[in-house]
Amino acid sequence: MKKIDKLILSSFIGPFLLTFFVVVFILLNINMLKYFDDLIGKGLGWSLIGQLLYYFAVFTIPTALPLAVLLSSLITFGNLGEHFELTAIKSLGISLIRSLAPMFVFILFLTGVAFYANNYWVPKAALEAYSLLYDIKQKKPALDLREGAFYNGIPDISIKISDRLPDDKTIKKVIIYDHRGRTGNKEVTVADSGKMYTVLGDQYLKLELFNGFNYSEGNSNQDISGQSGSTESLRKTKFDKTQVVFDLSSFGLARTDKKWFQSNRMMRNLNELKGDMDSIHREANTVKLSIYKARNMLFSYHFKDSIKLPPELETFQKKRDSIRRATKLIPETDRPNSNLSDFQVIYADSSSRKKWENQSDTLFEKSYSQSEITNALNQARGMKSQLTNFNANLDNYNEEFKVFQIQWHSILSSSLACIAMFLIGAPLGAIIKKGGLGVPVLTSILFFILYYVATLMGQKWAKQGSVTVPEGVWAADAILFFFGIIFLRQARRDARLFDTDFYLVLWDKGKRWLASKGFIKLKVS
Repeated sequence: MKKIDKLILSSFIGPFLLTFFVVVFILLNINMLKYFDDLIGKGLGWSLIGQLLYYFAVFTIPTALPLAVLLSSLITFGNLGEHFELTAIKSLGISLIRSLAPMFVFILFLTGVAFYANNYWVPKAALEAYSLLYDIKQKKPALDLREGAFYNGIPDISIKISDRLPDDKTIKKVIIYDHRGRTGNKEVTVADSGKMYTVLGDQYLKLELFNGFNYSEGNSNQDISGQSGSTESLRKTKFDKTQVVFDLSSFGLARTDKKWFQSNRMMRNLNELKGDMDSIHREANTVKLSIYKARNMLFSYHFKDSIKLPPELETFQKKRDSIRRATKLIPETDRPNSNLSDFQVIYADSSSRKKWENQSDTLFEKSYSQSEITNALNQARGMKSQLTNFNANLDNYNEEFKVFQIQWHSILSSSLACIAMFLIGAPLGAIIKKGGLGVPVLTSILFFILYYVATLMGQKWAKQGSVTVPEGVWAADAILFFFGIIFLRQARRDARLFDTDFYLVLWDKGKRWLASKGFIKLKVS
């Protein structure tokens, strides 16, 4: 590797790592702010929060890598141009394309890393993150006894305290209603003061109560402290000190089996998405095939079936039947006309054909009764209802297929976006010749917004069917590559796209061309 290659690579890697982690940090904060209300007050440990942050950080890689490549390449070549290092490189006879070669090789490596991350790391991180987030949402808020208010977080228990000392353990004026007997407010404990602890890894809440009374009404055989008592209509027990323990297992984080989340498109890689699309395609073909098979039942007065299966459905039927026969799900038949419907087999026989023709001659000569008209109308409505249901099922399959197809293409397109961003950033930095974080950051934000909006609009149009899925998903990359090629061409020609004189010269050339064609007249000064 030449010294110039080392110089360019060392100038690029530092800003790239810095901008990548900064972008990940910003995107991570944006994502976590959406779930801030679901995390606060749940008593989550730092290890659990750390896992959630890690998974969401991995989840931001597809967005962070292209933006980091764009910003760092702008900074690198902007600094080289600002300090005349790029001019020195060109004076040695090294072209701009050659100076871009070491960075381009590194960007190809980053593209491979981006693809691996999008296809393996991100689906696994999404599965872990969203399954954990779902369980956190279902988790009860942490135990929080507030002064002057009843707390009902513990099942069938209501607790009120009037004061809580700064040590977070000593409480004053305690009232406890025990509803575990399902008999109303008939078990009440009142205490002057007490101490509150959590024991056995926060699994139980222990209350030590001092100077109080326990009131029991009705046929209760057990007071709140667990001591047995005699049955009586009203019982009052005074105590100097007693202990009460409540189960806090309902406050724990119950993990849901991840298999219930694995079908989401964000949690699938390319092979799994391909399998999902094949499965949806088979289901859709099964529905279509059932429509064609039901035509003899729905249209019972058609004596000759002129509707043929489309080639793709015929191929699908043969393949499905061969698989069923191979697995002995359906028996072989010796009937010569096994591919025909029962009605067609009957009609194929010459004597049966004459019989149906004779019946059809007399059938349409008779006048219709009201019951026959009503029956025919009901059959027509039934046909319409069934066909409507068939079409609704097909629409649902098509929409689901598009969702998985969009995700399949997005994994590839977001990886190649690194190359497109590099083709924009490096030539544009050479043209601007401004390093630092001012102009590069502003330019990066503008092109990232263009990329983000084009991606969202393309996916939306693809879902609506306005464009095909490949066109909608790859439109953003195509736009970036278009701008990248233009900037690369201008950078090779040392164009001054951001100088006023450049556009004044273009304006003068345009006026001369229009004057030569006779559209305008130039004033001679």
